[in-house]
Amino acid sequence: MRAIVQRVKEAYVNVEGKTVGKIKGGILLFLGIGKADSIEDLKWMEDKVPNLRIFEDENEKMNRSLMDVSGELLVVSQFTLFGDARHGRRPSFSDAALP
Repeated sequence: MRAIVQRVKEAYVNVEGKTVGKIKGGILLFLGIGKADSIEDLKWMEDKVPNLRIFEDENEKMNRSLMDVSGELLVVSQFTLFGDARHGRRPSFSDAALP
């Protein structure tokens, strides 16, 4: 499993002109799932991301989690995180899980 975690003030996802996901403040998570990933990996990620202390406290120290700030989470499937461009000019996505 590969992920990019981004703090956001707001985020949304549009598909064919329609908004299919939207949050005000919190975490935008781009998530790539690989063929070798398991349910245990998903459970680990499910616990890890909302508890990452990446939000500032009153002393401007990154000490609060998504849960602490009552933030929202938007997950976007991103198979390209498994792109392998070591050989040639066309990336291979053979390690990415099937949709």
